[in-house]
Amino acid sequence: MRAGIFGYGLAGRVFHAPLLKLAGFEVVAIQTNNPERIAQAKEDFPGAVICSNAEELLAENLDLAVVASINTAHEANAKAAIDAGVAVVVDKPMATTLAGTRELFNYAESKNVPITVYFNRLWDSDTLTIKSLLNSESNPIGTPHRFDGRFERFRPDLAAQSWREQLRSQHGGGLLLDLQSHLISTAIECFGAAKLKYASIKSIRGASDDDVLLVLEHESGVVSSLSASAISGAPGPRVRLLGNKGALVINELDPQEALLRAGNYEQGEKRSKVELHRGEVVEELPAVAGDYSAFYKKMYQFLSGNGKLPVAKSLVLQVSEIIDQAQSF
Repeated sequence: MRAGIFGYGLAGRVFHAPLLKLAGFEVVAIQTNNPERIAQAKEDFPGAVICSNAEELLAENLDLAVVASINTAHEANAKAAIDAGVAVVVDKPMATTLAGTRELFNYAESKNVPITVYFNRLWDSDTLTIKSLLNSESNPIGTPHRFDGRFERFRPDLAAQSWREQLRSQHGGGLLLDLQSHLISTAIECFGAAKLKYASIKSIRGASDDDVLLVLEHESGVVSSLSASAISGAPGPRVRLLGNKGALVINELDPQEALLRAGNYEQGEKRSKVELHRGEVVEELPAVAGDYSAFYKKMYQFLSGNGKLPVAKSLVLQVSEIIDQAQSF
């Protein structure tokens, strides 16, 4: 199947292109106007057409268009693909508002064109391990009651060339739209539908929101505390899940991002280190291997007439609604 990519920055080059190829798609067209990224695209995909605009990209007889452009261009790029009758994967967030997200879904449905969002962290080793343990007969932590999910790092200086760090959320930047999209979707995937109970959104460095804390209460009874911060001098564990029989702790980030950046995805170890804590007693548990390529394998199967879209519309809308609520909390 033929795929085209809008944008060839970090998202397009690292998080989409290699996984499309691994899932069996042929990347035949890439849209970018950045000279360095044009050179990189030509090196990575010598046979692909490098396009300067949406019209050129969508003229390449595509089966799938991947929107990996700046967040504020997501809606326009997705609508262009829909108008061309091409199935669409949009990097998160689908749109910067709930209204925009709903509009895109409605527009795609009116044209009978499939559209979904790339929530790759649903295939983190962390997420898959939590789901596996909670569904197992030997569940070692018992009934969960609290989940702490974090993407925390310490970057006291702003990246001058990064639109994610420079632009406010209404203009597509910031951690609420970026990393909180992953945290919220993971929490809902693991513990079910949720309502926002608290939101703290701060701009410590004076540009985009760079310290965001959300608290969700799930219908299952689990309370999720979700922290995304670029200014955490003491980052906490990536995951801490408390149950009535013990706690699951994962300290480090899922290894897949580092493997993709290094160009070593297929050969590298994709399991997180998982610990079971019972007071002072700590033991290591086997982890489920992460698999970001599963998203595009499922997308390939769907376009071949088998299975469902990899990410459900209902999940995308729930995440977008919570982000909208947080902005006005």
